[in-house]
Amino acid sequence: MNAGISFGLTSGVITTLGLMIGLHAGTESKAVVVGGIVTIAIADALSDALGIHISEEARNNDSVRGIWAATVTTFLAKFLMALSFLVPVLLLDLDAAVLVSLTWGMGVICVLSYLIAREQGVAAWKVIGEHLVIALLVVVLTYVVGRWVGSLFA
Repeated sequence: MNAGISFGLTSGVITTLGLMIGLHAGTESKAVVVGGIVTIAIADALSDALGIHISEEARNNDSVRGIWAATVTTFLAKFLMALSFLVPVLLLDLDAAVLVSLTWGMGVICVLSYLIAREQGVAAWKVIGEHLVIALLVVVLTYVVGRWVGSLFA
């Protein structure tokens, strides 16, 4: 599997969900959550793409074309994955949108983890479990931080 795609999708899910959960817990504002998603989709996708680009250059194991392929696929995967979380937020009330987004994000992590496990010939449940635990840890921590920050300004 292309490193740019797997990295971009994973980062898109984890970063966007973390941001959404934290902003929702701290503000309960749909406008703030939408603004956060769009910001992540642009700024963090570009940042991750540049990070992959520089990392691939530093490894010095790939052609210029391969480096740019990883850069572009990272950007597109992260950008589109992050933007996909806008759909439930725009269509549903914020509480329901967060639950749908959480389900969508964990589903993407499960499918991606399964594909990675299959490609590596290892037990899928171990890879899926490991990745879900890490993703859920991010969700819990960002929820707690969001509630804490929200209480500071209430």
